[in-house]
Amino acid sequence: MHHPQIFLVSLALISFTVLSHQPDKISLVAPITKDTNTSLHSITVNYAERYVIDLDAPFFWRYCQFPLSLIPCSSPQCSAGQSYLSPMCPSSKNKPKNGKCNCVVTPMNPITKACALANLASGYLIISMTNGINPTETINFGSFPISCAPQTLLQSLPKDAVGVAGLSQAPLALPAQLNASHRKLAKKFAFCLPSSEETKGVIFFGDVPIYFLPPAKIDLIGTLSYTPLLQHPKSPEYYIGLKSISINGKGSYFRRNIFQLDNSGNGGVKISTTVPYTMLRSDIYKIFVKDFSEAIGGIPRAMKRGPFEVCVNARRIGLSVIPFPQIDLELSNGKNWTIFKPNSIIDMGNSVGCLAFVDGGKKAKQAVVIGTYQMENQLMLFDLAASRLGFSSSLLFYKTTCGGFNFTRGT
Repeated sequence: MHHPQIFLVSLALISFTVLSHQPDKISLVAPITKDTNTSLHSITVNYAERYVIDLDAPFFWRYCQFPLSLIPCSSPQCSAGQSYLSPMCPSSKNKPKNGKCNCVVTPMNPITKACALANLASGYLIISMTNGINPTETINFGSFPISCAPQTLLQSLPKDAVGVAGLSQAPLALPAQLNASHRKLAKKFAFCLPSSEETKGVIFFGDVPIYFLPPAKIDLIGTLSYTPLLQHPKSPEYYIGLKSISINGKGSYFRRNIFQLDNSGNGGVKISTTVPYTMLRSDIYKIFVKDFSEAIGGIPRAMKRGPFEVCVNARRIGLSVIPFPQIDLELSNGKNWTIFKPNSIIDMGNSVGCLAFVDGGKKAKQAVVIGTYQMENQLMLFDLAASRLGFSSSLLFYKTTCGGFNFTRGT
């Protein structure tokens, strides 16, 4: 474990020394790991600290074993940290103590939804630079705002996680903070979520070509399709527009505007890294499941497993042989996000496979929440400057996976 107080003594000097020798444009890279017990993915920074990736969280938070320099109430960072407060959290009113006023924010556990009142502090972030092929040198971002949460807030997160990495569009989230700390870093990030604990995925910050092993002949950025990111009226979360869903090219019949994000922030299609399987509001789910069931025809069925309603028994021919139908999310700008078998069917063992989509309930806040299983082994690019989402098809078609980035340090 690296001690924050050791770094804080010379953060300004270290950061200035490193940043003053950088090229005109830089990009950053860090590994991503998957915890199969929780289905959560974490980013590793500061050499060995793991933070759960949360596209909703407005800032970085961690359990602080050692005291950090606290940020005062009058700081612009304090105003930014309090700009997005969950209605489920307690009030974060700043209260002066002994003539000093330290900023108080409300970190939230993305799984249990538990909140806590916690100080906003000045920490650090150490991460590798990259040329898109390998990591190169490391870079230290000093005076990095981070909330010191109580240890109880780590409940239900992976055992090795020390906190949560907020990747939302909020001003204190990681993308905005990295851009503010280094203007040569483009305001975009891309991640590739691994499907198992045995391989490392990867996250990139900035504008960089991306090449995976085995030696790729193409920059994977060039394989992406794009759709606009929608602005939620009350939240820094990521939403996209969806017109319909089709299965094997046959469109499902939904009522008009069923996927729409309204002016109050209800409905819509959200991208999430803390929901393991795509959730559909009940009225959408019923139609989707009915149409998918019809599309798989006479394949023998199996009993429902856990939250998965549509399951098949492939004991006679093998699960890998069954040609499951492709699912197309027909996006608002006319592009299709196609979901193939590796991201739509989950192997439950004993030759049973289930449709990896779940019922979000009748009163679900969102119409659809796209979960991590549907994004694994796909490259996802969040271009915040252009307000658009880039997405690839399954990287298996390119004979690689999210474990294909070469983390051997280059030059």
